[in-house]
Amino acid sequence: MPQPPPPRRPAWLMPTLAAALVVLVAAGGVGAYFLYGRLSGGSAPTGTASSSPAKQPATAAAPPDLCAMLPKEEAERLVPGAAVATSSRDGDYTVNFGCNWINQRISFGEFWRSREIDVKVEQHKGERAKTGRAMAQTSYEMEYRGGRYGETAKPSLDPDEKQYVSPVKDVPGVGDAAFAQYTWRRSGKLLWYAYGTAYARVGDMMVKVRFQAGQQRKDAQILSNQTMQAVTEENAIREVSGLVAHFAKGLADWQAKHPGVLVKAEPTAAATVSPTTSATPSPTVLASFPADCQAVTEAATRLVPEPTTRARGTSVGDDDQTECRWLNRELSGGPGVTKIRSALITVHRFTNRAGEVDEPAAKAYYASVYGRTKTTAESAIGSISFGAVSEVKGLGDQAFQQFVKSRSGEVSASSGSVTVREGSYVIVVDYSGHQRPEGEATDSPKVTLMPEKEAMAGALALAKAYLEQPAGN
Repeated sequence: MPQPPPPRRPAWLMPTLAAALVVLVAAGGVGAYFLYGRLSGGSAPTGTASSSPAKQPATAAAPPDLCAMLPKEEAERLVPGAAVATSSRDGDYTVNFGCNWINQRISFGEFWRSREIDVKVEQHKGERAKTGRAMAQTSYEMEYRGGRYGETAKPSLDPDEKQYVSPVKDVPGVGDAAFAQYTWRRSGKLLWYAYGTAYARVGDMMVKVRFQAGQQRKDAQILSNQTMQAVTEENAIREVSGLVAHFAKGLADWQAKHPGVLVKAEPTAAATVSPTTSATPSPTVLASFPADCQAVTEAATRLVPEPTTRARGTSVGDDDQTECRWLNRELSGGPGVTKIRSALITVHRFTNRAGEVDEPAAKAYYASVYGRTKTTAESAIGSISFGAVSEVKGLGDQAFQQFVKSRSGEVSASSGSVTVREGSYVIVVDYSGHQRPEGEATDSPKVTLMPEKEAMAGALALAKAYLEQPAGN
């Protein structure tokens, strides 16, 4: 007997990182966001060109609320802070509707997590003598045979690709029939993902549910699978089996209230409902210089003579921040030469809800900053050049440094930067400046940037002075 052909791969099974890779340059670092490939509805079942769909009954009802079928506490457990989107479309052979929960950037200690639940339903209209229920049964059997084939299929893979497809696992007591399966795939240095998929038939409806999850250390190189971990087979099968049970029950309840009725698809997909976010508060200028900054003023003024000082503070969640700056834009660099020198210390103090120091939060923040900084190391984006990132031994609990040159904006300057974690504190010290012929603009092509040796030595000296200040400041 000939082997059945391998099942087609629906577009919505596109892996998280393969859909798109777009680097977003922002102040303070480089991030990434990913565009997901999605399928708004299933393809028509196989048939002859002359076949035609059955006529839709005169009565129709609004689509079942798939998003409401998943308990809120379950949705929050699996995809915390998710953006939720619905879809609905009327096809020739099926009415298609779905719901999607997604959050690709969940902060969890020293990791960034990504989670997604995607559920799609196809209600079959029937074709000629075949009822919608019969067509749904045929569709389910095709998916089941495809799953069985995938267990032992040997796909053509490149040398750096690996793939595993688990045996089909029947899910008893769900709809008229249901099964689940797990897929894990790795490709080169970029892709590493896994997900569970469950299928169920409920009367004339086919339900497809996918749950994908993974995590990566915050200090890992962005756009790589370094330190990537994906959901395990056991967990994926368990979660997706529970998910499909929720939707199968909800659809069965809807059908009981609307026997023999087709869903009336909405003309357009419903708007995406994003999680509520609060604006980042603006820093407030402090009335007096903080004591910890006063304690290092002598060291700062050696780097920036006769400075103008400024201190600002703000709180973002559990991060209480203060920023102290010493600046002189009109230093003499010798006859006919003007210099700019600036020293900046930004301190992040982390506390939990009880007001106690929160060292794990500081570790997570440090790891995130370190990961973003490594992403741009030894590269250039426009007129900004980033030097190598190197760890600094013997400074605080953890520390790293980097040299950056910038010729964008109103002031061209180079900067030495040292980032230190000490317990529940993260301290960022920047020492920057340039020199130019007197009378030239601060962004003039004649600007000479501060040498790397001077910038890094100054930043390191100020960081050491801050950490060595007397206790209590």
